[in-house]
Amino acid sequence: MTERSSRRRASVTVTVDLVIFTVRQEQLQVLLIERGNTPYQGQPALPGGFVRDGETLDEAALRELNEETGLDGRKLHLEQLRAYSEPDRDPRGRVITVAYLALGPDLPLPVAGTDATAARWEPVSSALASETSLAFDHAEILSDGLERARSQLENTTVAAAFCPEPFTVGDLRHIYEAVWGFRLDPSNFRRKVTRTEGFLEPTGERRFPETGRPAALYRRGSASLLIPPLLRSGEVSP
Repeated sequence: MTERSSRRRASVTVTVDLVIFTVRQEQLQVLLIERGNTPYQGQPALPGGFVRDGETLDEAALRELNEETGLDGRKLHLEQLRAYSEPDRDPRGRVITVAYLALGPDLPLPVAGTDATAARWEPVSSALASETSLAFDHAEILSDGLERARSQLENTTVAAAFCPEPFTVGDLRHIYEAVWGFRLDPSNFRRKVTRTEGFLEPTGERRFPETGRPAALYRRGSASLLIPPLLRSGEVSP
């Protein structure tokens, strides 16, 4: 028997976990479920579950999102974040998870199902207040998802995915402020985003507030990348 054939094959299973962000009440919030099963029964966690036979990772992510929260992931911005493979990350055995990042505009209250006893939106700041508050390694996954979202806002037009259309430049600025975690200079921000080709498409309409000047309305433009990028440390800072 060769050395290769004598090696013991590791029994590995695969899961998907979802970092789902929305902006509610001017705060960046993440969707958490309360685990209904062991391990970590009763603890908050990111929604997710095991990949089934004959299922792709994307299909598993969409299914788990719908089963545990009632949300349709096809209506969200959804992308793979990264894989997590620490041998002891799951007490049930060798489990590798592939995390997804999802973004959506002012998403509705979630409905728990299957393996979850409850589902809720939680401000990201409070969800990350204690590294031991989330099940498994979900605090690490959430932190990575937060940094990916912040970076995406610098380099892509994905911020518009948080905005119900049509929206104002002020609405878009509030998204950047909620995700980045600090205030931006309104004039500098307006000048930057309206001069970036393909970022915003004017609708020709205006929103008339009860007080103040009417604001021009926009929809997301055709561009996917911001050239040049809109850096957190750049000219849009106060």
